[in-house]
Amino acid sequence: MTTMVDALRPAADDALRAWAARVRANREQVEQYREASAADFYAPIAGMFRADPRRRDEPTLEALRELVKPSDTVLDIGAGGGRYALPLALVAREVVAIEPSEAMRRVLAETMAHYDVRNIRAVNGRWPAVAHEVSGDVALMSHIGYDVEDIGPFLDAMDTAARRARIAVLLSQPPPTEADRFWPFIHGVERAALPSLPEFLSLLLARDRLFEVRLVDRSPQSYEQPDQALAWLRQQLWTAPGSPKDALLERLARERLQERDGRFALSWEPVRVGLVVF
Repeated sequence: MTTMVDALRPAADDALRAWAARVRANREQVEQYREASAADFYAPIAGMFRADPRRRDEPTLEALRELVKPSDTVLDIGAGGGRYALPLALVAREVVAIEPSEAMRRVLAETMAHYDVRNIRAVNGRWPAVAHEVSGDVALMSHIGYDVEDIGPFLDAMDTAARRARIAVLLSQPPPTEADRFWPFIHGVERAALPSLPEFLSLLLARDRLFEVRLVDRSPQSYEQPDQALAWLRQQLWTAPGSPKDALLERLARERLQERDGRFALSWEPVRVGLVVF
């Protein structure tokens, strides 16, 4: 007898398998079509992640400030260049920035020095491999997890490491959606989309986890120069500079980039962000 899967109430194992299948399909496409190396994925664009920790123009950050207490130690999993680690360090007792990219950790250190933020401790490693080394009051995963195939242990480690709360900040659509639109033209196939906020919420429910969600709008990703947008697209489509595919990508990108007030974007539509406390 075949067991029927209820799409509205999937079992936890089914939800985990479905998540893993999406991530695996996305990765296998990269392995099939990439021309460029993946030595440090973020190295070419790490400098774009610098941000003033005292900025007050980002709804997501304002919501995070409300959720963090002055006595908290915050585990920022995949902290990158410190986009949230630095401003949260100004309101929390300490931030532990967990980041495997050397280029990103360098940006974090430079920005800490520039703004004289001292209560951040950087940890070189990937979650959950380094989970046994850290603990805190709040565990934050911000715009990561989309490409984590084995997401179950990742979330289990957050449960263990955080004494008070776990927070996920995820887009309602996969982060590289604008780049994904180029895949049929550059590689001849539709992009296998990563999971994002809707799938994450379904996964939590399948694992019998209740949560609170706050939805905010985020300004679209924009760039000071067209070449910065091209660097991001090249990273997402894995083209090698100078190749025929890369030349086509550059031509299409320059055709599609829209200039507004001296900045450039592939789309000026705002993006919906979910802050999930679970």
